[in-house]
Amino acid sequence: MNVQVIAARAGRLIWASAALPGSTHNLTAARTHQIIDALTRAKVVTFADKAYQGARGPVRREPLALGR
Repeated sequence: MNVQVIAARAGRLIWASAALPGSTHNLTAARTHQIIDALTRAKVVTFADKAYQGARGPVRREPLALGR
């Protein structure tokens, strides 16, 4: 199962997508749910892991090291 989640920096859940099959690549799932376009239009800088390489817009692909 692939569920895309948008959370605030402090961890509060903002939005969760409908589930897609687990074999769906994360970037494909984000594009399917139009997350990247919506965040780009809203001018929200987004932090994501390496699975989102190739995403355009304000997506930063450095993972946040929480608690380290």
